[in-house]
Amino acid sequence: MPTISKEEIEKALDAWTTHLLQAHATSKGGNLAIVGIVSHGDVLARRLVQKLSAAGCPAHYGAIDITLYRDDLNLRGNRPALRSSHLPFSTDDMTLILVDDVLSTGRTARAALEVLWEYGRPARVELHCLTDRGGRQLPIQPDYVAFDLSTVSEGKVVVHLQEIDGKEDISY
Repeated sequence: MPTISKEEIEKALDAWTTHLLQAHATSKGGNLAIVGIVSHGDVLARRLVQKLSAAGCPAHYGAIDITLYRDDLNLRGNRPALRSSHLPFSTDDMTLILVDDVLSTGRTARAALEVLWEYGRPARVELHCLTDRGGRQLPIQPDYVAFDLSTVSEGKVVVHLQEIDGKEDISY
């Protein structure tokens, strides 16, 4: 099974940060927020906020749990594990960068958009993903992808992050 290393992930996060700095250079007025989808997207979002801040471009940080907004909730036999969303700012007129670890069918991103609308009316929402596995079932496309793995659409992409999994890599 091929693997993307911790070092490659770190380089990708640096490139991602550079992209955000270039694309949102005018967002220094406090209207930029990086919002991660729990549980791996929020870790990536936190890392991006730290890197942006170190580069002199502070951004708000938020995390959202999409569990109750999933379109397959009634198909799951057991009770879902709920986690807290954390958006300690108004999203009205904000530019939100929605961050997830793996984009595949687009259903998670759709659910995340529903959650975001509960918090206000952002000026813009961009979807940024660490990996794109392909296999869309909904017409959702990312604005930024660090690793395009769409050639493995029949396979599985597994992201491990140190803060959650105790190791860091991507296997596919």
